[in-house]
Amino acid sequence: MTAFTAIVVRDMRLSIRVGGGALMGALFFLIVVTMMPFALGPDLALLARIGPAILWLGALLASLLALDRLFATDHDDGSLDLLMMGRMPLELAVAAKAIAHWLTTALPLIVITPVLGLMLNVELRAMGTVALTLLAGTPALTFIGLIGAALSVALRRGGLLLAVLVLPLTIPVLIFGVAAANAAIVGPAPFGPPFTILCALSLASLVLGPVAAAAALRHGLE
Repeated sequence: MTAFTAIVVRDMRLSIRVGGGALMGALFFLIVVTMMPFALGPDLALLARIGPAILWLGALLASLLALDRLFATDHDDGSLDLLMMGRMPLELAVAAKAIAHWLTTALPLIVITPVLGLMLNVELRAMGTVALTLLAGTPALTFIGLIGAALSVALRRGGLLLAVLVLPLTIPVLIFGVAAANAAIVGPAPFGPPFTILCALSLASLVLGPVAAAAALRHGLE
């Protein structure tokens, strides 16, 4: 097993063990989607129209829940210092931690999205498309959040600073994710352009996120 894979497996086990990964994110996602129909009333047409936006907003907020512990636990027990002094580049180490976070937090949300979409009156034929937009866009949310988590550890602030840093940067992902889902459901705009931009945002964050997070850790923890 390589060092990269070992970090991914370790972080997945720790996330599930402490209840900060799949369980907490999925429960929060379920609560958000369940409460929205009660707040909006019995207008099925309205629910179907804004259903993708609710699913995307719930996924965004659920992904923020465990971000504050992405580096904080390692910083407290000294593991972060070992990662910074290890042979593997710090950029790869933080990328491995982000992948583990996505696998334990975002991927379960994507799996249960078709079921929760039924509660929002989203058409059955559109369930796969909405899940596909989340599959393409949630990596961007994770790797953008990676930067905020690194900055919050370096500055020794709480989760509020993390939300202030991350939420503005995730707005383009949210816009194009909802636009792609709505295009597939109600049209008349084509699905391809917003979905392509969404994939580009995820790829760009995949490249830039670990580099920026590693730089923030090096600068803040020196």
